[in-house]
Amino acid sequence: MDLEKARFNMIEQQIRPWDVLDQEILDLLAVVKREQFVPQAYAALAFVDMEIPLPGGQNMLAPRVEARILQDLAVRKHEQVLEIGAGSGYMAALLAHRARHVLSVDILPELAELARKNLAHAGVTNVDVAQGNAATGWAASAPYDVICISGALPSVPPSILSQVKVGGRIAAFVGALPAMEAQIITRVSENEYKTVNLFETAITPLMGAEQPSRFHF
Repeated sequence: MDLEKARFNMIEQQIRPWDVLDQEILDLLAVVKREQFVPQAYAALAFVDMEIPLPGGQNMLAPRVEARILQDLAVRKHEQVLEIGAGSGYMAALLAHRARHVLSVDILPELAELARKNLAHAGVTNVDVAQGNAATGWAASAPYDVICISGALPSVPPSILSQVKVGGRIAAFVGALPAMEAQIITRVSENEYKTVNLFETAITPLMGAEQPSRFHF
């Protein structure tokens, strides 16, 4: 495979048409090597417009979804980021290039270890990976400037909303199959939040989060 041609095509044919027009983001996608974060069995799919399977029944998000979230979070160099769901470490690597520091938490020990290894191999030094259930946030290091949630939630719990600073942003996928909404939630004051819906999607539910009962009596 011609990796650079495949990467160029991913950016130009999948990501740019999805309203990802920030040149810094497009340049970053050429710098952070996605193929370094894809499981070996799926290496040929590194640049394909699809979710890629990870251990534990989890998935890497499609490239255009990652890029759009990264653009709309508008992370700045002085900011502290919490990522809920480390996955392969790829999103943490992208966030780390924009932020001062990223704390990435995964409930699965094998994914936390995978993310650590991939980030070290890629030379990313401003990410710490922790293992645990951050479905209600990670209070030990709160508050954060940015929280990026990489699995779907029925709704964003108050505990996560409270852990972002005023002026801070949360990226979340909210709802249930078959249709979920990608959202950016901005804390505009101590008690007010502004929500912007970005696009409809359907992604894997966040492990460890309470899911609504399907049964009604």
